[in-house]
Amino acid sequence: MANTYTDRKLSARYPTDLPAWKKLAGHFREQMRNRTLRELFSRDKKRPEKFGLEAGDLFLDYSKNHLTATTRKLLTQLARQADVPAAIEAMFAGDRINKTEDRAVLHVALRAKIADTVALETAGVPEVWEVLTKMESFVEGVHSGAIKGSTGKRLTDIVNIGIGGSDLGPVMASRALRPYWKDAMRFHSVSNVDGTQLADLTQELDPETTLFVVCSKTFTTLETMTNAGRARAWVVENLDELAVQYHFVAASTNHEAMDEFGIRSDFRFGFWDWVGGRYSLWSAVGLSLALVVGMDVFRAILAGGRRMDLHFRQSPLDENMPVLLALLGTWYNNFFGAQSQAILPYDNRLDRFPAYLQQLQMESSGKSVRMDGKPVRCDTGMIIWGEAGNNAQHSFYQLLHQGTRLVPVDFLLPARSSGASQAQQDLAIANCLAQAEALMDGTKDADLEPHRVHAGNRPSNTIHFDELTPDVLGQLIALYEHKVFVEGIVWGINSFDQWGVELGKRLAVAKLST
Repeated sequence: MANTYTDRKLSARYPTDLPAWKKLAGHFREQMRNRTLRELFSRDKKRPEKFGLEAGDLFLDYSKNHLTATTRKLLTQLARQADVPAAIEAMFAGDRINKTEDRAVLHVALRAKIADTVALETAGVPEVWEVLTKMESFVEGVHSGAIKGSTGKRLTDIVNIGIGGSDLGPVMASRALRPYWKDAMRFHSVSNVDGTQLADLTQELDPETTLFVVCSKTFTTLETMTNAGRARAWVVENLDELAVQYHFVAASTNHEAMDEFGIRSDFRFGFWDWVGGRYSLWSAVGLSLALVVGMDVFRAILAGGRRMDLHFRQSPLDENMPVLLALLGTWYNNFFGAQSQAILPYDNRLDRFPAYLQQLQMESSGKSVRMDGKPVRCDTGMIIWGEAGNNAQHSFYQLLHQGTRLVPVDFLLPARSSGASQAQQDLAIANCLAQAEALMDGTKDADLEPHRVHAGNRPSNTIHFDELTPDVLGQLIALYEHKVFVEGIVWGINSFDQWGVELGKRLAVAKLST
């Protein structure tokens, strides 16, 4: 049966040609361009109730945005006219929506239950639960001491070797879930090719208690395999050649290369071509994380992702959190001319979340041609940046408040501390809410000297949650994954390839050979 999303001709579906886009342009020009956030709030005292949405454990307050009920209606019309509902179903069905690589896009299958019937007939999907079971057995073996280093000592230092999503995902999540680390287990990471990370790390590691997790689907990624080779040499120098079989495990599909490296067959964990790097934390790429926090915590992250998947798949467009975030991003990008967005978590354990989202969104949305190879007719991805809490306030908030550029903001705000003083978290909450208010309201005192004036009228979302748990982290990650997907559908681009990073790699290899 033909699929209305994957089989339609994109050439007739430029977003700028859609009726809703044209209505939004008129709405922006005639009603919203000169209307202030302060005015919107003064006219509607129930605005926070009307522009708030709950999904799972997350509550999105999007009332401090330049929109009305009419804006929201037109934006959801845009999503419908861009065939977002059909695209969502195409992804969950396992259709090959990654057209330029002729692949399905099924990170959602990694966290689904069999009863969810997510692309069960797609090659590899039935194996997802087998790999999870194998991961669980391995993790339990390391924790119990049944799986030891070559000298009989327990493996307690876990070093993730990867780059891109194979590094950013485990690193971000390990920091976010620091209170869940198992006793005596420690997480480390190596990514950059210059070698300094590994050189510094080996000064503090004991090779007898160290386990390296090499994450490379092809087992050929230049940076990853360079670092893995050096780590292998370090193990051999300090122990012996046989020790490689005890101190290295891999998430890869290239068995020939793993044979040559010396990784034993029961220390290998596969994943599939429909798992993109920046969407791979949910797969065996998350093994290093699971080894540190335990498989029960890792499964809780998957469960959180699944909760957001169900919401995304089942909720109407105007009550769908990822869809609304995507449409707000499109609104600011394409109609207000915003060039960047700031991600500002008020829990320091999420300090790497902005970097994680930077890759997720900029690698996915940094495209200037559409799915059919024709040039886009509108701006696509914004620059994503950010920093945690009060560090950000004392760094770049000056630009957010008094700079000349419009920078929409996402605040991430837990009500309870993830393991520290609640009194200090209350202070962080007060700071976050004050910053959102200041961005919106600015200063009203007409007698202020010019350099003290805050114009306000700066938009923000606030995503509230009770506490940063594994389940909540899974929900947050999946929320932004789906946001990026929806933006790509509206723009007509492929959010799941990354040809832009390949040219530099090829040139670097060529320079090494000359």
